[in-house]
Amino acid sequence: MADDTTSEEELEVEARPKGGLSGKKLVLFVALPILILAAAAAGAYFTGMFAPKEAVEEEIVEEVVPVIGPAVFYEIPGFLINLIPSGNRDHFLKITISLELEQQTDIPLVEVVMPRIVDNFQVYLRELRIDDLSGTAGIQRLREELLIRANSATTPIKIKDVLFKEMLVH
Repeated sequence: MADDTTSEEELEVEARPKGGLSGKKLVLFVALPILILAAAAAGAYFTGMFAPKEAVEEEIVEEVVPVIGPAVFYEIPGFLINLIPSGNRDHFLKITISLELEQQTDIPLVEVVMPRIVDNFQVYLRELRIDDLSGTAGIQRLREELLIRANSATTPIKIKDVLFKEMLVH
């Protein structure tokens, strides 16, 4: 009888694979570390760790030294705009704007296209409601929209910013 139990245990031992790694162990101890090392190397490459130090230093120097000249402003005549009514009350917007230009030589070119700038501003401002001008977000949106319209009217010239000198909503 002792031979029967021994032979069953031997069969179980023989049924198990000897040596070699199972599929899970192979993935865990071989494939996963290789995958992690490849991902780390790709991340280091794309962040520029393998770039020559001279090239990186040149890029930093170029970014640190911006060319800043004296500010040049051009004042646009004031606007008095009737806003789209909300309810039974009329609202008005009185606004005075200055354009910030890149250089002094742009002023005569802006003066030539000033009727186009004023027209673009008038068309946009007449479509506003009182709610469009509420809060800081509304004022910032107004500034961005006017800057887009001013730059589209003065295509070769770049207008840096639109500044509000006076703004009254009544």
